[in-house]
Amino acid sequence: MEQVSTFVPVIIGRLKAHYPVVNTQLNHTSPFELLIATILSAQCTDNQVNKATKVLFSRYPDPKSLAGASLDDIKKVIFSTGFYNNKAKNIKACANKIQKEFNGTVPRDIRALTSLPGVGRKTANVVRSVCFNTQAIVVDTHVLRVSGRLGLTHATDPVKVEFELMDVLPKCVWNDIGLQFIYLGRRICHARKPACDRCFLNDLCPFAAP
Repeated sequence: MEQVSTFVPVIIGRLKAHYPVVNTQLNHTSPFELLIATILSAQCTDNQVNKATKVLFSRYPDPKSLAGASLDDIKKVIFSTGFYNNKAKNIKACANKIQKEFNGTVPRDIRALTSLPGVGRKTANVVRSVCFNTQAIVVDTHVLRVSGRLGLTHATDPVKVEFELMDVLPKCVWNDIGLQFIYLGRRICHARKPACDRCFLNDLCPFAAP
């Protein structure tokens, strides 16, 4: 752990140098739109989600309208995002709970957010980080893989990895570093064939060591 703490500032610095500006690729104009888009993004590309939500939000722009929407119509709109049956049920139920229990406003608190149907810590942290400017680490498959390969984490459960990262990373970088790991995972640190030879963290990475 002492070695990890020595390398952390270097890792943070290089990530910042290579990815100075990081933003979610999910199109949204409100916390509600980002929340729904993130639920739909499970096992689906951001580009495909953006195509679906463009139609979805033009018809149902707020919790009240989505809660009152036909489940069949929601399924048709989000069909291309995959797992549309469960996703449709979740986003309709989520909108309904927001409307009834939170006066139509997406809550900021992590416990309130994760009480919503279809919302786990990852989704809640996306909304908290992007919309509410709360320092939070979003852990997806890329973050799991990259942080593990770098030796920053040892768990495989996303929640445990989130807390492990919170222990070794300064709070001021939490919002950015999750997205920076995602960028790195998508562009270089691939699951099957990581491009270690062109990775700017190669010399610090136990996974890349000969």
